[in-house]
Amino acid sequence: MHPTLTLNGLEAVYDCLAETLDQAPPEKSELLLAKLALLLAQDLGDADRFAALAQAALQDL
Repeated sequence: MHPTLTLNGLEAVYDCLAETLDQAPPEKSELLLAKLALLLAQDLGDADRFAALAQAALQDL
């Protein structure tokens, strides 16, 4: 079972991501998100789970 965040935890993550994106030059935002995704994937340690989460992120764009 994967640990989950509370609503407050998710809001904190969203705020952190928004602040981090604001600090990056606009032309580097995609690179920042790619680097962050790779760091999180390494921390997750499960390529299949990462792929499933990537597909979930595509929903309702």
